[in-house]
Amino acid sequence: MYEAYFGLREKPFSILPDPRFLYFSRNHQMAFSMLEYGIVNQAGFTVITGAIGSGKTTLIRQLLGSLGPDVRTGLISHTPRNNSSMLQWILMAFGQNFEDGSYAGQYKRYSEFVTSEFARQGRVVLIVDEAQNLDAERLEELRMLSNVNTEDMMMQLILVGQPELRATLQGPGMEQFAQRVSSDFHLPALQASEAMFYFDHRLRVAGCDRELFSNEAKRMIHEDGKGVPRLMNVLADRCLVYAYAEEASLVTPRIVHQVIADRAQHGVFGSHSDHVPVAGTI
Repeated sequence: MYEAYFGLREKPFSILPDPRFLYFSRNHQMAFSMLEYGIVNQAGFTVITGAIGSGKTTLIRQLLGSLGPDVRTGLISHTPRNNSSMLQWILMAFGQNFEDGSYAGQYKRYSEFVTSEFARQGRVVLIVDEAQNLDAERLEELRMLSNVNTEDMMMQLILVGQPELRATLQGPGMEQFAQRVSSDFHLPALQASEAMFYFDHRLRVAGCDRELFSNEAKRMIHEDGKGVPRLMNVLADRCLVYAYAEEASLVTPRIVHQVIADRAQHGVFGSHSDHVPVAGTI
């Protein structure tokens, strides 16, 4: 809509998990290092947690793009909420038959798959996104399935989820699971200073060669979005729409204030808005 007007190749603040737009703040670098460490050092379980929209899924996409052909990955991005076993979802993630046979037959199929990958000098890595939806029983099933690792680390597990996952893992009865976590990191929100670089990075990737947001506008977007990248993206994108509609060349504090005010008054979730910041100078 506004890309041509601002000289952009694409939208800079899409909420899709595109690794090209991933801004490696210090904490994102640490989280990615933990993921890489888990793969390289054959950690049993790796756990990454963070708030909704903090960039966890984008980190996973970045990891998937960096792995070599010797790593066979399976991704479960929609964790089951019904009574189906995790084993069915794991088989499906690795492209194996998951519909036929008893649980014992499915386990035999899973075990043979992992063993065959190891025999050809490969490794199996299962990634579970949105893992906060897994209850203690499902997590225990994952732990039991990891017992396929006997003398060798043939299968590794990466869990990615919201802070509720961390709370579950710290709960009673999870000691055996927690003991297998060799690599973990919690992603906090972006600091105000990091947000400035975050904006610049995403705009640069989208083809921007000039300032589109004043520093005060960036600060206001960071504050309203509480430092969460996805929330900041949604607000920044809408600010560009408003600037385009006004034929403005720069997103100013006035535009940010107008977007926040309109969202509070007319948006579906407007009643949940905590505050409307005071407009700055134009």
